[in-house]
Amino acid sequence: MLLHVPVSLDGLLSLLAGCFTQPTFQTFRAMVLGQVSQTGRRTVCGMLVGARLSGVWEHSRAHRFFSRARWQPDQLGLVLAALIVERFIAEGEPVTVAVDDTLLQRWGRRVWGCFYHHDATANSEKAAVAWGNNWVVVGICIRLAFLERTVCLPVLFRLWRPRRGEYAKIDKPDPERPGKPVMAREMIALLAARLPGRRIDLVGDAAYATEAWRGLPARVTVTSRLRSNAAIYAPAPERTGKRGRPRKWGARLGKLSEIAADTATQWTEQTVRRYGNTETLMLAVIDCLWEPLGPDTPVRVILVRDETKPAGYQLALITTDLTSTPAQIIERYSDRWAIEVCFEEAKHQAGVGDAENRTEKAVQRTVPFQFLTMTLTICWYALHGHHPDDVAERRAVAPWYLSKTNPSFADMLAKLRRTIIADQYSPGRLRAPYQQKISEIQQAWAAMIG
Repeated sequence: MLLHVPVSLDGLLSLLAGCFTQPTFQTFRAMVLGQVSQTGRRTVCGMLVGARLSGVWEHSRAHRFFSRARWQPDQLGLVLAALIVERFIAEGEPVTVAVDDTLLQRWGRRVWGCFYHHDATANSEKAAVAWGNNWVVVGICIRLAFLERTVCLPVLFRLWRPRRGEYAKIDKPDPERPGKPVMAREMIALLAARLPGRRIDLVGDAAYATEAWRGLPARVTVTSRLRSNAAIYAPAPERTGKRGRPRKWGARLGKLSEIAADTATQWTEQTVRRYGNTETLMLAVIDCLWEPLGPDTPVRVILVRDETKPAGYQLALITTDLTSTPAQIIERYSDRWAIEVCFEEAKHQAGVGDAENRTEKAVQRTVPFQFLTMTLTICWYALHGHHPDDVAERRAVAPWYLSKTNPSFADMLAKLRRTIIADQYSPGRLRAPYQQKISEIQQAWAAMIG
């Protein structure tokens, strides 16, 4: 059976052909088509059904694509990352990258890489632990002309597994099972090598504010939320001219709550746009050193004042970026929320994590493939699918969406599905098979009459 891929989508997929052998690339095209077209569960066989290849291809061909075929998610993600930066980020502009982890629940003791993890999305404290795979995800945050919100496009992935044996007992790093920040550092290094000359601004939550970022290249900055008990120090004092090694650290500063309550702390009023709202905030800026990054990496701590909070501040950020304004740092950190939206859409709309395969290689490649298909869907919509009437058509079908002004990921996915269906059933494609079928029926009737 001929695989019908719309020209606009096929042109995008062809840019990734170098990541596969020729036979594997054809399977990749089919799996992308099936992942997008399937409205039910996106298992491996479900993708085959979505591509209309069930009963045409052996299901083992689809399973081999994930378990045995020669392709690497890192290579695919880096090629896609370069494409995103080239098409959606202006020359010379920094690339904002978000990092976070998410739990994808699985069933079965024999699924590779499964453990009990804390489930941050659980509705009850009693059910705050779930069995599944925990993925560390790095995504590129971009702004599209037709959207008011920032969009996160996931490109690199690592499956995290807890430490084992003696390493779990003595709180010692397991060389075979690194921590989440270490995995994130590894992926950022790959991304920086793929994007030479581009500045990369990384944002993450407090879990990623660790010593893993010590010794970063100058063109990579990290911004994260700072823990309330963080130990920060004044910059090293000037050399005294006396004998002996000069001091690397200044005096230890107080706790963040003490700094916020100190009458000597200088607060400045600034207008900041975050989470879709424009706010006037009182900010305090502290240039200091932070113990995990060492004395050779100066950092800046930004406090957002809130006297209604017991600590006296609403938010504390730490950044290695000393050139951007405090308002820009806060706005950049607010863009981190886009990766949380991405996880929500991935699980409930894109079907990421639906696959039921169990072997090591299949587990490590299926979820990245599904995330990358989600990224491809958004890229396709931005390059070929968007039309100003999309939102009006959606509101006409669902008039209760009174505040809808921007297309959602669900709208993008539906638009691509309709494009695929239109291509499969276009008259030009169906004319030749239809005539052939008529000839076969005529010959059959002639044989019966004769």
